[in-house]
Amino acid sequence: MLNVLIVDDEINIRKTLSVFMESRGYSVKAVSSSRDAFAEAELRVFDLAFVDLRLGTENGLDLVQSLQDACPWIKVVVITAYASIDTAVEAMKRGAADYIPKPFTPDQLELVIKRLSAVCGMEQRIASLQEDLSRMHPEVTFNSRYPAMQRAVELARKVASSEAVVLLRGPSGTGKTVLARAIHNWSRRAEKPFGVISCPSLSQELLESELFGHVKGSFTGAVRDNPGRVSSCEGGSLFLDEIGDLPLAIQPKFLRFLQDREYERIGDYQTRKADVRIIAATNMDLETAVRDGRFREDLLYRLNVIQIDLPPLAGRPDDVEQLAGNMLKFFASQNHKNLDGFMESALLALRTYSWPGNVRELRNVVERAVILSKADRIGVELLPEQIFSKAHPVRIGDPLTLDVIEENHIRRILASSKSLQEAADLLGIDQATLWRKRKQYRI
Repeated sequence: MLNVLIVDDEINIRKTLSVFMESRGYSVKAVSSSRDAFAEAELRVFDLAFVDLRLGTENGLDLVQSLQDACPWIKVVVITAYASIDTAVEAMKRGAADYIPKPFTPDQLELVIKRLSAVCGMEQRIASLQEDLSRMHPEVTFNSRYPAMQRAVELARKVASSEAVVLLRGPSGTGKTVLARAIHNWSRRAEKPFGVISCPSLSQELLESELFGHVKGSFTGAVRDNPGRVSSCEGGSLFLDEIGDLPLAIQPKFLRFLQDREYERIGDYQTRKADVRIIAATNMDLETAVRDGRFREDLLYRLNVIQIDLPPLAGRPDDVEQLAGNMLKFFASQNHKNLDGFMESALLALRTYSWPGNVRELRNVVERAVILSKADRIGVELLPEQIFSKAHPVRIGDPLTLDVIEENHIRRILASSKSLQEAADLLGIDQATLWRKRKQYRI
């Protein structure tokens, strides 16, 4: 859905354009002056603006740059009853995307809107692709034979089409960021931006600025305005990784945005609105964080509308093999090598290792093996020592410590359970004990 701003001092033009746009499902705001137009652009992000060349005593062309500064993706169409080649050229010099004379027909409007919305969508897709290329991640498949992973992916596909907040929970490295991007791509917001913020990686002040933006001079180092990720992801999705590390001071502001879609930039008292879907992830026990006073209970309730639990990689040998195969192809291509796969000994080691670092650890192991490889297949000698020294099936009666047996058993129960409570019940322990065991073994 396009957000459209109409700026014209003639009430009939405003009404006609508004009816036309709204009948096609667009969200419309119509104003009569440059001042009101700029005020609206400060409150929300627009995709398209129709600006009259003459706004009373004002020149509508003076508004073009101001709108583009407020809304980076906006396309401005200048409309006028005083059409001339000189004014058309001047409008394009000022940054206008198109220029149409009054009176205009519905067909003219349809053509302009169709063209500019396609251009805007293409620009945003290119920006998203550039961001993907900068990350250079191998493709991760969501195909799995294991019930816990199947349930997670099925639920993600079901909720993608909704507007609900999604909370992804699971051990570090299980692919929560990849699944968040997939949810965005499966949703109606797929053509709009997808942003990522890692909560632990920034200080409180920088995290708030990254989230909501700031104005120039609002704090030391703020040498220019920053619109923030909420603004830049208008119409799309924003993923907050490790939401459990969100500072307490920011949590009320974030809760307010979740509830009302309203926020203020640092150093600015102007209240703004944004249409952004929130997806969050954590490997932390948020319920424990609430009891410890480190996380707001009301924020947890608001985040936990849809919870998706991603199982650890331990106990999913077939998934390990499939993921490793995809990663091998990716890194072989990236390093200009022709590799035919893994030797049986290496594949057995990968399948039976416990993978405490989950998919992230597997990625690093495969990339390392590809870089070091000189033959056409990956052998066990190219795997890290801890992989082939620990990677063997654990059986009752093996000469192993109780800790090793317990760790492997807990990993397999977690992988096949649909909730922590179910896993705790199967293990015959309470959730608090299970949480301590997961922390002990880095599950």
